[in-house]
Amino acid sequence: MKFSAALFASIVLGSGAADAFTAGVRRSAKVSPVSLRETISEELGTPCEDECAMDSFPNMPASVHPGVVTGQAMLDLLDHAKENGYAIPAVNCVSSSGINACLEAARKNDAPIIIQFSSGGSQFYGGKGLSNKNYSAAIAGAISGAFHVRTMAEQYGVPVILHTDHCAKKLLPWVDGLLAASERYHAKHGEPLFSSHMIDLSEEPIEENIDICKDYLTRFAKIGMLLEMELGITGGEEDGVNNEDVAIEDLYSKPEEIFQVYDALTPISNMFTVAAAFGNVHGVYSPGNVRLEPKILTRAQAYISEKLGDKAPADKKPVSFVFHGGSGSDVSDIQEAIGYGVIKMNIDTDTQWSYWEGIKNFEKKWHDYLQEQIGNPEGADKPNKKYYDPREALRAAETNTVNRLDQCFADLKCTNILGLGAAEEADNVLGPRRGGLPV
Repeated sequence: MKFSAALFASIVLGSGAADAFTAGVRRSAKVSPVSLRETISEELGTPCEDECAMDSFPNMPASVHPGVVTGQAMLDLLDHAKENGYAIPAVNCVSSSGINACLEAARKNDAPIIIQFSSGGSQFYGGKGLSNKNYSAAIAGAISGAFHVRTMAEQYGVPVILHTDHCAKKLLPWVDGLLAASERYHAKHGEPLFSSHMIDLSEEPIEENIDICKDYLTRFAKIGMLLEMELGITGGEEDGVNNEDVAIEDLYSKPEEIFQVYDALTPISNMFTVAAAFGNVHGVYSPGNVRLEPKILTRAQAYISEKLGDKAPADKKPVSFVFHGGSGSDVSDIQEAIGYGVIKMNIDTDTQWSYWEGIKNFEKKWHDYLQEQIGNPEGADKPNKKYYDPREALRAAETNTVNRLDQCFADLKCTNILGLGAAEEADNVLGPRRGGLPV
């Protein structure tokens, strides 16, 4: 671990002089506070230039840096989102290719991003050839993905919150394995491997939901991790769970329930968010299938602020909300919800389609070059290797996903946030004769 200037000053000069010393120390190329953390690039000795080498960003709190953010830096990022009226897109990923597309989109939009894994996505990342007994493949896959995110997020020069998605009661052993990994990582690096985890016990009685979340938050707080918890029933039908006939009032969280969560978790830690139900539906659905009611969120904020009295925050938004099931939602509903304290919106269905659509369109464009290894419209003896090279179709998928994420960033008002300006076009150091691809 690097021997930081701040640590040196505190040992040699004493704490008072150290404050004065570190206040004036800056990296020669960038103006930002001295970093006490060891970056992945420093630890592994990988190249780190331009945005990667920055300690912080021009328009962000000084604690927010390129790479995975945890602890106070993560809280500062989420507070910045709430204060400045934007939400951060949280994209489910199942491969390194998908992760890279997310990082590329974040840098293109000069913005932070949340990269998250589901249990099934984690298992796929580890490989479907592995046994998932006791969730071993899902645990290993998520950890593998976490190290990929940590390594590459710095290279792209953007701040990333590294998260795991829905964890129902039966999946708790999966998160237990990841939490144990974060505790071991924290012992060596001073921060957890993951930024946060979601515990989704919305199908359980609210008392049990809260009690289990309290136990996890107590453990999370010791290493600077954030808890995302869910309240309410998700409408519609998905994965064999049918809530189409549920009572309409159960699709919407009640202010009293949200306060019950806030009141129980706040004494433990302020590092939690709430995925409250306001008519959300996961997966693909026809517009109008369930009516979104974002005003539920502002009513809850007002109710809790009244309960807090003088202790309520100045903006009267004590809760940081998460928006689940947003596919097909009107932009007006999304942006209204952001105004009521939504700081994160999950994106999965739309990016699944965009990734597939990129491959589909690539096949359609080059169909006649993808039928045999040799022979295409240019001649019966012409090779097709550069077309069926897997990088070709995967890059087409990535590019299409980046373009779709552009819309997501815009809808969430999460553009031009960091102050880096436009990204420079990447240099392709390999020419056509050394592996360069036509797409």
